[in-house]
Amino acid sequence: MFTGLVSDVGEVSSVEPRGALKRVRIMCSYPAESIALGASIACAGPCLTVVGFGVVGNKSWFEVDIGAETLARTTAAGWKPGARLNLERSLKIGDELGGHIVTGHVDGIAEIIAIEDFDGMKRFLIRASGALARFIAEKGSVSLDGTSLTVNSVDGDDFSILLIPHTLQVTTWGEKRPGDAVNLEVDLMARYAARLSETARGVELI
Repeated sequence: MFTGLVSDVGEVSSVEPRGALKRVRIMCSYPAESIALGASIACAGPCLTVVGFGVVGNKSWFEVDIGAETLARTTAAGWKPGARLNLERSLKIGDELGGHIVTGHVDGIAEIIAIEDFDGMKRFLIRASGALARFIAEKGSVSLDGTSLTVNSVDGDDFSILLIPHTLQVTTWGEKRPGDAVNLEVDLMARYAARLSETARGVELI
């Protein structure tokens, strides 16, 4: 379980194909002694399991195995050495829930359509697939590339978000460009509310 509050920006250092999965090594600022085998770390959205860790020079690293389902549903299939990823470690009992409840189970990929810069901030216009767009509501929450964000407006399959200077500085969002793909996780409560509503009407949820 996560909050969507990014705590580090990691960098992919190696990608090793292993049949239907890929093993990815990610450099980070987390102390190596604080990383445990089997721990969950959200990497640009997807919740991934640590299968190895260590130190190179003054930098820590951890490795994750990315399975076929994650490769098919997220941007992880395109990760290459040098790619920068928003990182968040899983919640502990007593941690502050400062964003919203994020599971790290990415629903699909959305696309940045346009970016508007003003007063040090950036407004992003994002396009989601129709199957996912119905879960996105004005003033609701979404997780994009592992970042908890508030929806400003919705127009069909398109929605906008506004990022303040601090978020642009401490995440990968300051590097985004139109046409970039981002991992989208819809709000958990919106998904269950839609499921209950559609089941009550006898409509099958896709």
